Amino acid sequence: MFILTLILGTLISISSYSWLGTWMGLEMNLLSFIPLIKENNNSFSSESSIKYFLIQALASSMFLISIIILMTMSNLLNEFFINNFMLSMIMNSSLLMKMGAAPFHFWFPEIIEGLNWMNSLILMTWQKIAPMMLLSYSIKFNNFIIIIILMSTLIGSISGLNQISMRKLMAYSSINHLGWMLSSFLFNEMLWINYFILYFYMLISLIYILNKFKIFYMKQMFLILNKNTMIKFIFSLNFLSLGGLPPFLGFMPKWLIIQHLSMNYMFLLLFMILMSLITLFFYMRIIYSSLIFMNNQLIFNSLITIKINSIILIMSFFSINGLIIITMLNNYL
Repeated sequence: MFILTLILGTLISISSYSWLGTWMGLEMNLLSFIPLIKENNNSFSSESSIKYFLIQALASSMFLISIIILMTMSNLLNEFFINNFMLSMIMNSSLLMKMGAAPFHFWFPEIIEGLNWMNSLILMTWQKIAPMMLLSYSIKFNNFIIIIILMSTLIGSISGLNQISMRKLMAYSSINHLGWMLSSFLFNEMLWINYFILYFYMLISLIYILNKFKIFYMKQMFLILNKNTMIKFIFSLNFLSLGGLPPFLGFMPKWLIIQHLSMNYMFLLLFMILMSLITLFFYMRIIYSSLIFMNNQLIFNSLITIKINSIILIMSFFSINGLIIITMLNNYL
């Protein structure tokens, strides 16, 4: 039931003709997600649900205040265009806070740390759709969004360097990818959808493995994945794909954005590429440590055997070889 209302709230937000309708959809989405977070046997989920409610309520209040001021100034209920700079700043900041973009990101890793992998997946993907779509409607000032892009890519890459929690690592990775998605607003307001779809798919491929083997910390990953070398290899390649290393699928959305940014925003592009290299560095560090870490006693004495699931193989195949397949199809067609 709550999943349906969660989806419905997002659809109402992105399809509404008035700002009040979008606010109602966001509230429906918020109130549907909180029961999904709450778990009876997990005290951390209760803490996360309270934090999430407070942050989202604050962002919703800012959004509603900006809507009321907008309607008072324009006397138009269906007007989406915003000329006032301060009003635009308030509205955009509330949407950025809802999606967890820097510098409004402080709640994001802390809340994800208390969630299970499925709820984390929803928070990192589906919960960003409505704010991103509304932001594409209202964003008019490029300098503001450039600052957000710089901070998101910087914080998402630097903050992930010293993490041992896989959930926090994925949270900071999500902030970094969010900076890349926001950069598409500078030249094409809808290109972020292509990036989001591919990011969503790569994240599902990775989180499916993490959730299946209940991996929440790096030490668990090293110990559990040692029981099957093929799973470890597939997991490592999925990590590289998420980091955007060619020729994996994760490079494709960044490639599209690089092509457009190279025309007018060269400095911004160089900075984003540098931050992506830092992100790729801590992915590589994890993979390298995982590949060289072998504990034979754990492997041979463990009563648990890990079998390769066909779902893992299929999803990982497209995540790893997607760019090659798409390029071949494009050349053929």
